[in-house]
Order: sequence, then C-alpha cells, then structure tokens
Amino acid sequence: MTGAGRSFTLEELAELVGAEISGDGNRVIRGLGSLEGAGREEISHLSSAAYRHLLATTRAGAIILAPEDAHRWAGDKLVTPNPYLAFARISQQFSSTPRLSAGVHPSAHIAASAQVEDSAAIGPGVVVGERSRIGANVSIHANTVVGDECVVADDVVLMPNVVLYADVQIGARSVVHSGAVLGADGFGYTPDERGVLVAIAQLGGVRIGSDVSIGASTTIDRGAIDHTVIGDGVKIDNQVQIGHNVRVGNHCVICGCVGIVGSTRIGAHVVLAGGVGVGGDGPIEICDRVVVSGMTHVSASITEPGIYSGGVIHSPTRQWKRNALRLLKLDELFRRVARLERSAVTGGSTDDPE
Repeated sequence: MTGAGRSFTLEELAELVGAEISGDGNRVIRGLGSLEGAGREEISHLSSAAYRHLLATTRAGAIILAPEDAHRWAGDKLVTPNPYLAFARISQQFSSTPRLSAGVHPSAHIAASAQVEDSAAIGPGVVVGERSRIGANVSIHANTVVGDECVVADDVVLMPNVVLYADVQIGARSVVHSGAVLGADGFGYTPDERGVLVAIAQLGGVRIGSDVSIGASTTIDRGAIDHTVIGDGVKIDNQVQIGHNVRVGNHCVICGCVGIVGSTRIGAHVVLAGGVGVGGDGPIEICDRVVVSGMTHVSASITEPGIYSGGVIHSPTRQWKRNALRLLKLDELFRRVARLERSAVTGGSTDDPE
C-alpha cells in the first residue's frame, strides 16, 4: 500500500526506527505491504514464525526482521529486536489521513459562549455547544456534535458523525472514529413499589486521556455520580460498550465487541481480546498487566497478572452437542464420584457427602 507519493530510502527508515541495515541503504521505499502482497518498492515485516514460509516467495523490496531471522532473507533488510514495532512506526510515515483546513465551515453552528482556537478545523454540519472549548489544531469532521461544556484538547481528531454529550473531556492527540457516542446515559434503573422502572439520573461526565484512540460505533457511558474515566494511551476498537463509572488504566487495549459493565476498574496495560464480557454479581477489578483471551466472560475480579481464558473451543457440531449434553450431567457425575470415594473410605457407605 503506497502513501500519497511519499518515499524514503532504506537508510532513512533505519534511522527512524533505530534498526541495522543489511543491503542497499539507497533503496527507495514507496509503501508498505504484507509478505504475500508487497511489491519491489514496498517494505514488509516478519513478526511471527508462522509467516516464515512466505520469505521464499515474497516480492518485497525490503523486509524488517528480528536478528534470529536475518539469515533467512538474502535481500535488503532492516534488523531490529521488535520488527512489528518498527513496522508500526514506519507505517505512520505513509499515513495519508485527510486533514481539514483551519477555520469554521459556513454550515457549522458554534454556540456564542463556545471557545474555538483559530487553528482548529470545523467541518460542515458540525455543532459545538454552549461553553465548550476546542483546542489548537483540532479537526472536527462533518456532522459531529460536541455538546455543552465539553473540552476537546489540542490536536484531537473527531471523525464524521461522532457525538459528545455534555461534559465530555478528551485529552490531546486523541482520535474518535465515526459513529462513536461518548457520554450517553449509563444504564441505571430501579423498580418502584409497583415494579415500574425508575431511572437513576446520570450526573457524572466522561474523561478521556491523551493519545487515546476510540473506534467506530463505540459507546462510552457517562458516570452516574463520578466520571467514567479512560486513561492515557488507551486503544479501543470498534463496537465496544463501556458502562457508567468504569475506570480504565493507562495503555490498555480493548478489542472489538467487548462489553464492560458499569463500575468496573481496569488497571494499566490490560488487554481485553475480542468479544470479552466483563460483569458479575458485584463491581469487578482487573489488576495491571492482565490479558483476557477472546470471548471470555470475566465474572469475578482478577488480582494476579497473567493470561486468562474461558469458553469452549469450537468442534464439529455433532460432537459439540454431545459434549454439551454431558456437561449438563457434570454435577451428577461429581456426586457419583464423591459417593464412590466416600464408599472406599468408609468401607461401603455411599451416602451423599452433603
């Protein structure tokens, strides 16, 4: 994939990421590509042993490899201990995300009490509410709504059709993708004497840190009393639901379709893989440096760093159905084993251990 006419020599890219060059440092790189699809003017990377076999057929002009794999590729290369990180940093040089021109589009509506820096770019159909503040070099794309008393810090990008309800603050250099909704009411109700659900007013706001990325159609609810807080450097994928009063620590990764129930506390450097659900009988806390694998349901607090998994591995349907039926009899099987063990100890009695 090329990047809007940009080009770099291999030597320039090596200097950028602190890698060692092997081969022609003057080779011109005009884009990025996978090992399978890269062309002669593109650079690729080998970050997993699972793709080593592609080295034999790739047409990439250069490859980023770890020292232990350097001998496997005779062509031009960059050698670094973390090829994927180097590839990520190089990819930023080829990014061609469109930027708006500074100024306010004639069709935008800016409240009289709002403050907008001159260098900010406000696109068509944008609404900025009362007493909100828009920082320097902010880009707000078409039809985005910034509610009352919001703060959008310097260099933030809000893509089209983002909605910030009132009292949402976003830290510097963060990006919010299309369709995200920040600050909608948390899901709080309690039944009255007749069983009619009465809403609990959601009086808190949302506080987003710096360098955060929020994916398309993700929703982050406002707090009931205290704020919902997302720490610095957090990366949130598409279609994630974060409930009211959740607190997410710095530099977490929350993958697509994760759902987090209100009042959850998540530490720093936590990874929640796709489809993880967090919610149980009481507030849940997840400590620092936990990885939860895909589709796992976290129903109790996690207090030790590590990798946690749940769910059932897929299998052919007929086999899965048989195993599911057997799983329903697990309690009965346990009782039978317990009775047999008791019988062995007591010399024949098989009374239920309860």
